[in-house]
Amino acid sequence: MYWHISKLLHSLMLYIVPSPIGNLQDISFRAIEILKKVDLILAEDTRTSIKLLNHYQIIKPLSPYHQHNEHKVLQHLVNQLLDGKKMALLTDAGTPGISDPAFLLIRECIKVDVKVECLPGATAFVPALINSGLPTNRFAFEGFLPLKKGRQSLLKKLTEEERTLIFYESPMRLVKTLQEFVGYFGKERQCCVSRELTKVFEENKRGTLEEVTAHFAAKTVKGEIVIVVDGKK
Repeated sequence: MYWHISKLLHSLMLYIVPSPIGNLQDISFRAIEILKKVDLILAEDTRTSIKLLNHYQIIKPLSPYHQHNEHKVLQHLVNQLLDGKKMALLTDAGTPGISDPAFLLIRECIKVDVKVECLPGATAFVPALINSGLPTNRFAFEGFLPLKKGRQSLLKKLTEEERTLIFYESPMRLVKTLQEFVGYFGKERQCCVSRELTKVFEENKRGTLEEVTAHFAAKTVKGEIVIVVDGKK
């Protein structure tokens, strides 16, 4: 009886699977194997994930899991996991939980003794940090800044931060954010903006905040954006 219960608990599993941030070849053999063996794949956007799955000929049921429904479907997913269904969580790009939904589901799984296994893999801020040429020994990952409430107070606080700063931003808000950075951090502060990492048109623009802002203000910006800013000296 106890052996049966122990075996059942050991079989309860949620896999956190990083997906490529651009180039579909940037996925591990182990990640592909797990995606092939699970019963259900949770996807931030099923339309995006299906392209990855089709590329590797993986045919599995997909269920949406994103910031707009994660509270609503949480208990239903946990119940399925407790019934023995193995699941993998994918986001559109990178590692789930890094500026993408994952925390709520992982926390609940831990509470009910569902094993959580996170695979190593792609995340956009690491190559952006390395590419920047700025100090990598100490850094602060800030992700997406608040759009309104708390934005200015956070930026004011970060003006004293001595570690390298890393931000995510959308292409539509990039220039406005860089202009704010000029105002808070100073036009001479060094930075690097990485765009379309691992893709054909990858760009890493380095220079002062003033120079990089002027560069992107003069063009149409597309793709995923990572901003790396030097810390206060």
